[in-house]
Amino acid sequence: MRPLNFLLLVLGFMVLQSTALNLVAIRGIKPDLVLVLVILHGFFRGTREGAFWGFVGGVIQDLAGGGYFGIYALTNMTGGYLAGLGEGRLYRDNRVITAGLTWLCTFFAQLVYFLLLLVVEVRVNMLTALVDIIIPVSMYNALVVLLFYGFYYRTRRRGLVADGEY
Repeated sequence: MRPLNFLLLVLGFMVLQSTALNLVAIRGIKPDLVLVLVILHGFFRGTREGAFWGFVGGVIQDLAGGGYFGIYALTNMTGGYLAGLGEGRLYRDNRVITAGLTWLCTFFAQLVYFLLLLVVEVRVNMLTALVDIIIPVSMYNALVVLLFYGFYYRTRRRGLVADGEY
C-alpha cells in the first residue's frame, strides 16, 4: 500500500465519519470506514499487510479519538488480519463474498473492542453491545462494502492505494 495515500484515506474517512455519516446514522450507529478500508486491504494483500495497516489506521484513530490508546489499533489489526485469512482462499471479484467477509471481520473486531473495554475495567453489558452495536455496525459495514467495493477495486488496479495490479 502506498503509505501517503493510505494516511490520506484514513484521515478523509475519519472526517467523513465524524461529519457526513452522522446524517445516515441509525440509532447512533454508523459504518466504520477505516475498518472497512483495512478489511478490504487485508483481503487483497494477506494477513501481514492487513494487520499492519489495521494497526496503523487504528493508531491514527486512537490519536484522534482521545480514548484508551491502543484499543482501535488492536481492533483494526484484528479485522485486517482476519480479512487477510481470506486472501487466496476466497473469490475476490464477488461483492457478496467481500460483504460477507466484511461482516464477519467487523463482528470479531467489534467483539475484540468490547472485550478490551472489559480488560480496562469499563463496564459493558455484552448482550446489549452485541445486539445494539456489534451486529448493526457489522451489517452497516457489509452494506458499505457493497457500494464501496467497485471504487476500491478500480483504485487498486490503477495503483492508487496499492502497488498496482495483483
